[in-house]
Amino acid sequence: MGNKGILHIFPDYMRNKWGNVAKDIDGLWEIRLRVYREIVLIFRGKEFFLDKDGQIVSDIRKAEVATEQDMEAIFQHICDYSVYAFSDEIRQGFLTIPGGHRIGLAGQAILEEEGKIRNIKHIRYMNIRISHEIKGAADPAMPYIFKDGRLLDTLLISPPGCGKTTLLRDMVRQISDGNPFSEGMNVAVVDERSEIAGCYMGCPQNDIGKRTDIMDGCPKAIGMMLLLRSMSPQVLAVDELGSMEDMKAVSRALQCGSRIIATVHGDSLEDVMAKDLFRNAGKNKIFDRYIVLGRMNAGCRAMSVYDKDFQICCV
Repeated sequence: MGNKGILHIFPDYMRNKWGNVAKDIDGLWEIRLRVYREIVLIFRGKEFFLDKDGQIVSDIRKAEVATEQDMEAIFQHICDYSVYAFSDEIRQGFLTIPGGHRIGLAGQAILEEEGKIRNIKHIRYMNIRISHEIKGAADPAMPYIFKDGRLLDTLLISPPGCGKTTLLRDMVRQISDGNPFSEGMNVAVVDERSEIAGCYMGCPQNDIGKRTDIMDGCPKAIGMMLLLRSMSPQVLAVDELGSMEDMKAVSRALQCGSRIIATVHGDSLEDVMAKDLFRNAGKNKIFDRYIVLGRMNAGCRAMSVYDKDFQICCV
């Protein structure tokens, strides 16, 4: 990714100020910009700030405040000075830019008569989430999601910020390319928020494998059905199941013979299985494997693996 990847986010006149931040790109998770508020940097799960000289500081009293003019300049720059061309993405609340970085947007919503968002204007809040492609992130999990060369339907469970999308992305890559447990398989990814493949203008910015097809920016339930009809995938991958429609689509995919790799937010297996959304999934043993991620020191990932009967396989 390199320094250029993050500096590209900012107009030329700002890049000197952001040079020090770009030097530690591997540790940078988020940049939060709020108009008339301090510039916040999240490094490895810890909060820092940017001062007026471009230095990274821990004292909020030394932090520079984001101005309305700078926010507008950044917004125009990431839209290539053609906001209209990105209107479909903007009304969903985010943009994906080269490098796979995802920029969340908030401001004043313009509604249509039926209550849907037509546009967002006066963008005054940004959450720049830095894309980190970590090849090999799924290595510890791969032995547990295959049995006798067959991929097992797997649900990844994780609190926010514990690396579930990074893990899912590398699983997709290894399943697609082939690995010590299986030959390569045709994988279809529903990437509703452009976080798995990080598509920019339809092209993935992350390596998600040689045999992977992507439906980008599409609601999960709709995307799963479209891909089942159009791409005949052996495997469907989807991030953040969250509705009954999503679960119905998962069941339909399984009936069609596709394997499923999916994620969901949760603090534990018990937490997820207690939700109405997953009670039937647990009762009917839809998933063969549950991989639960948690936090360790310095934000590192801890992994526990359970089978379909909720018995521990690995801690």
